[in-house]
Amino acid sequence: MSGLSIKQSGAFLGFSIELSVVQQTLGKNSTHLQVPFLNYMANIRARGGSVSIRVGGNSQDQAYLVSSDSIPNYGVISKQKQAGATTPTETPDVIFSSDLLTMMKNIGDLVDANFYFGLNFFNPDNETNAVLVAQTAEKILGNRLLGFQLGNEPDLYGPHGRRNSSYSMQNYMNDYQTMINDLNGASLANNQILIGPSTCCNWNETDLFNLGYLTTYAANLKMVAIQRYPSDNCKINGNVHDPQQTFSSYIGHNVITSLAAQYITSSQMVQAAGKPFVLMETNTASCGGFPGISDSFAATMWGADLGLQFAFINFSQVLLHVGGQDTYYNPFTPPPTNLSESFGWTTGAIYYSTLLVAEAFGKTGNAQIVDLALNGGNDNTPGYAIYENGNPVRVVLFNYIDDSTGANDYTANIAIGGQQTGQASTTPTSVQVRYMRAPSLGSHNVTWAGQSLGGELGSDGRLQGTQETVTIQCDTTAQTCAIPVKAPSIALVFLTDSSITESSPDSTVTQTFPTSAVTNRAANKISVSVDPSVLATSNGRGAAQNGLLGSTSEGSLNSAPARMQAGAAAISATFVALSAAFFLFSTGVFAR
Repeated sequence: MSGLSIKQSGAFLGFSIELSVVQQTLGKNSTHLQVPFLNYMANIRARGGSVSIRVGGNSQDQAYLVSSDSIPNYGVISKQKQAGATTPTETPDVIFSSDLLTMMKNIGDLVDANFYFGLNFFNPDNETNAVLVAQTAEKILGNRLLGFQLGNEPDLYGPHGRRNSSYSMQNYMNDYQTMINDLNGASLANNQILIGPSTCCNWNETDLFNLGYLTTYAANLKMVAIQRYPSDNCKINGNVHDPQQTFSSYIGHNVITSLAAQYITSSQMVQAAGKPFVLMETNTASCGGFPGISDSFAATMWGADLGLQFAFINFSQVLLHVGGQDTYYNPFTPPPTNLSESFGWTTGAIYYSTLLVAEAFGKTGNAQIVDLALNGGNDNTPGYAIYENGNPVRVVLFNYIDDSTGANDYTANIAIGGQQTGQASTTPTSVQVRYMRAPSLGSHNVTWAGQSLGGELGSDGRLQGTQETVTIQCDTTAQTCAIPVKAPSIALVFLTDSSITESSPDSTVTQTFPTSAVTNRAANKISVSVDPSVLATSNGRGAAQNGLLGSTSEGSLNSAPARMQAGAAAISATFVALSAAFFLFSTGVFAR
């Protein structure tokens, strides 16, 4: 099969944790871990083999390692409002102790998590502390360390006051070389451990590559990274994006392929340089996302399609960002205070995307992805095939149409070999299917294979309910397997018994973790209180930007024009012919 991606792992979709919120999210210290967080990570490990976590973000560039006795209340970080900078997220300054790194190592050993860590890049001419961080992190994390991100969104340093307003790509290259010189003299066990440039907005990374970034720093660069949000809720200079009008920009396959197309040239350049390409930070919209979009089933479908598409164009990793308490796009959010039970977390819609992608890629590390461009690249019904060792093993089918009546459900008929492939048919006698579903695109009630992670303040990171895997008998005469795909939903089709085994939890491995600490509460009541100073300095939308925009969730605006509506015509059957090297789907024509 031509056009397959590079080999991908089940850890492809990982998480980017803002440094300033690690204490709420990962744990208070190395001996007091957040059990729900462990469970969220264990879910991915159980399906994809491991999980990748980045600790950093805006707060990394003014973060300093201090002694443990400098952190109050046995914590691992302390923060205060940042002075001077003008970041829309009101990012705080952070000090942290080495126990943060020990906590990360403990988490890694429990759930097979590996970590990216951000180094302070605030003043390259005087960064002895950043060098100390690199030495300490390498020693503590060991083989759990994926790399050091050096610089976070340097193309915004000028506008956000971290450099002078004329800060250029060449200035950045000079700063990068200064830091490399310092790190090369630090006696690290591995000097090829850096990740960059992590640009996001004002610079084109290909321009940096053409300046020599990939070749000049090849000996120190382990991976190449960018960061990208497709939109923002920052309300800068009064520029407000109305979620009701923005909703449609998160629906359909063309939204994803248009975003990915901007990085095809970059991906090819990075591949030619022999480096992995990482989307180090992304989510639905910067500055916390949008109410009614980032927390809806539309975000689930968007996240799954994004992961599959970026794998197809040869990125090696995509990390979904986790911000502060009041952030709509979070894959998971801890409660705003300690609760007496580990239930109390809120699972975000986009977390479900990570479960699907982990299962789609499995644990072998040999998954290769191809966008099938179904129905001539139809926007409403994209599909992907996943190959291992040259053979198709899984198929992912989307139906973006927002119509729960059944009128726009469709059937995909899958064949392996036969038909016009010129190969003998090897269509199985049956296949197994798991579905991602919700009542509508605006719904918060998402289920994966019949299971959910609870409602708001109702999760401990464990899937609840009985897992539903549908067995579909294939037509042995026609040599096809008919897969129903409801509107809206995603279907993950397992073509072999081994492919579902590789994507399912291993019963011999610990899947969940006991609660390590509780606090008092009234019987059967959850008591929630918020420390205003914590909210004011947490990374997220920021205290100055808390005015909520109108919701696009179901029942709020039934006539919202941005909602994808049922097609003008009913959906006809889809045909998919797969050989050991080829899948072909034929579907009806869909119209919005």
